Amino acid sequence: MAYKLILNNFVPVLAVAVPAAVLFLAAPDELTGSRLPSVYVLMAAIIAAAVSKMRLPHEVYLVEYGCFRPSPHFRAPLATCREHAHLMPDLYDEQSVNFMMRLIERSGLGEETCVPAAYHCMPPDRSLEASREEAELVLFSAIDEAFAKTRSFLVPADMDVLILNCSVLAPIPAFTDMVVNRYKLRADVRSVNLSGMGCSAALMSVGLVRNILREAAPGTRALIVSTEILSSTYYVGTDRTMLLPNCLFRMGAAAMILSNSPERGRARFRLGHVVRTVTSARDKDYRCVYMDEDDRGNTAIRLSRDLPATAGRALQENVATFAPLVLPVSQKLRVALSFLKHKVILLTGGGAGVKQQLYRPDFRTAFEHFCIHAGGRSVIDEAQAGLGLSNQDVEASRMTLHRLGNTSSSSVLYELAYTEAKGRMKKGDRVWMVSFGAGFECNSVAWVCISPADGDAGGPWSDCIHRYPVQLPVVV
Repeated sequence: MAYKLILNNFVPVLAVAVPAAVLFLAAPDELTGSRLPSVYVLMAAIIAAAVSKMRLPHEVYLVEYGCFRPSPHFRAPLATCREHAHLMPDLYDEQSVNFMMRLIERSGLGEETCVPAAYHCMPPDRSLEASREEAELVLFSAIDEAFAKTRSFLVPADMDVLILNCSVLAPIPAFTDMVVNRYKLRADVRSVNLSGMGCSAALMSVGLVRNILREAAPGTRALIVSTEILSSTYYVGTDRTMLLPNCLFRMGAAAMILSNSPERGRARFRLGHVVRTVTSARDKDYRCVYMDEDDRGNTAIRLSRDLPATAGRALQENVATFAPLVLPVSQKLRVALSFLKHKVILLTGGGAGVKQQLYRPDFRTAFEHFCIHAGGRSVIDEAQAGLGLSNQDVEASRMTLHRLGNTSSSSVLYELAYTEAKGRMKKGDRVWMVSFGAGFECNSVAWVCISPADGDAGGPWSDCIHRYPVQLPVVV
């Protein structure tokens, strides 16, 4: 930490070191007489000015967040999906319809997931106008909910930074400009519009905002908005790898208000470590989530069958960096001893023909809650097995997938809202958010709860939390 602090403040350190060296090497008679107090005052002033520049980065806080809650008329139960598919024989053949229905049945999605109004049209409306209408609905709803909770001390005009992520649609003007126009944000707001980052974009945005807020003036605030606009991405072909997004993705959005000050004790969570892992150098990973054209020229997102395994490998690499930052000393020691034992056995030949298992750390010693991206049943299964988590640990992820489907980058916020709606979040509890996205990427973010939600905080679960958790069907 000291080494990094000196490097990041090289000029102030130099400003102290050079005058100090000159004074130290000066002849004694040059420091005598009436000039001596002046020299000391000058030196003290230089040191004070330099030390004031040498400061640790600001802490970053999640002040509040909000999630879009879809209305019941957007529901897309299995029977409706099947009926619509059969009513569009010019788009889908019988084999494609059967494939999609089997996939939805096995995906972990329930009967209440919602799709945009464009999906309810036959054929689906993939126009730019439909996409803008969907964007205005989900984005503004999420932002309104977040600021409804802070109206007594924060309003949209107080935002200094705006980050918005949407992977597959990047209109002109950008979505950030749509938000600036709607909420009349200041002309000097620093806005960034991210695209193509996939389901990990929300946590990547958190990392970006952290870097900005840690170096900004105290009291700087940022708004992050995460969504995926589905209207323009509906696939109308028969390529099965491109039909997967039609079955898994559902409408959603989340907004987060962050600050580098605790906002007079009103902040909800303190941001901990952020680790981003990018595996795009591997060709197989790079093409795992890929926008492509089928043999008829239809454009859509192609999801590889290797997606769960790819996510598992990316998670392993991410955890290798993240774990040493968050695990307690006892777990680190057990991992180190397991590694040494493994090496000794191999060197002595005692492990010939026997696969030696390294100790898998218990992340429940570092976190009370886990928000794993609800990308699909198989993705959650892979993460649960890889991290050694219990069914209760991944309950928020499975229930979010069941109730809301894969809402892309916003899913981890829906999971956080689920945990709070169940009344399980306590002051001091630690939360680990994990997300996967195109690239391929894996992102981990740690939070510490400062102030749990007070009673019924509303949100996407307010009208249905009493029905959860539900028993999920067993997939054979």
